[in-house]
Amino acid sequence: MGKALLAPLLLTAALAGSYDDSLQQWREQRVAELTADDGWLTVTGLFWLKEGANTVGSGASSDVRLERGPARIGVLLHHGPITTFQPAPGVRVEVPANPLRPNRDLIRFDDYLLFVIHRGERDAIRLKDKRSKFRREFSGLHWYPSNQDYRVVATFVRHEKPTLIAIPNVLGEVEKLPSPGYAEFDLHGQHYRLEPVAEGDQLFYIFRDLTSGKETYGSGRFLYSDLPQDGKVVLDFNKAYNPPCAFTPYATCPLPPPQNRLAARVEAGELKYGDH
Repeated sequence: MGKALLAPLLLTAALAGSYDDSLQQWREQRVAELTADDGWLTVTGLFWLKEGANTVGSGASSDVRLERGPARIGVLLHHGPITTFQPAPGVRVEVPANPLRPNRDLIRFDDYLLFVIHRGERDAIRLKDKRSKFRREFSGLHWYPSNQDYRVVATFVRHEKPTLIAIPNVLGEVEKLPSPGYAEFDLHGQHYRLEPVAEGDQLFYIFRDLTSGKETYGSGRFLYSDLPQDGKVVLDFNKAYNPPCAFTPYATCPLPPPQNRLAARVEAGELKYGDH
């Protein structure tokens, strides 16, 4: 084979190798975040706060139950949207601020992290434990083989006016979130569209396809893209991944809206974890 014919083949191979290397790095980062000291594998509890005093500790009657440690490490006082924490006498607990700001102020005790989250009209305490069984027994992630046919360039069509789309979650609640438009693309010779929600400087897609509940996680998967450039977005389904609910029963995952349920097999990205 002459050099003129060989050069394009070498370039194609080099580009494929570069993409696969980049994808592998992304996958390794995905595992690192999942297994980190504060990753989703450490989430071991979700406790809805009642009005007034909510006790925290390993005692059987605790409102926020810890697996180990003192029977009582303190009390969460919850009044309307305000939650404060009072440590028990003689127990060393790190409390960064009172009142506690949702998703920001972390109560630290032993290998535990506790913080307030807000869902719908309710507040809860999310509990993380570095010694979580989910983390200890993590068996690794599995993926479809890399396939650049599933890295598609989609046309992004902006909504003519500000639009909110209804996103259900596993709690049975529905949240309306802003969507700037929708992505249109072709896959397997068919035309599809996905409607993302805006999330900072990225677009967040919650979708389901015909592999869901079979090869991939039952409720669907997540995918991010950069913001549109020149009316285009890149949807790389090789980076589609499982929601936190695949790894812990204490997550409050969003579910795909009806318009994001694809009548296609997306054989790319993260496979189901364990029996999920």
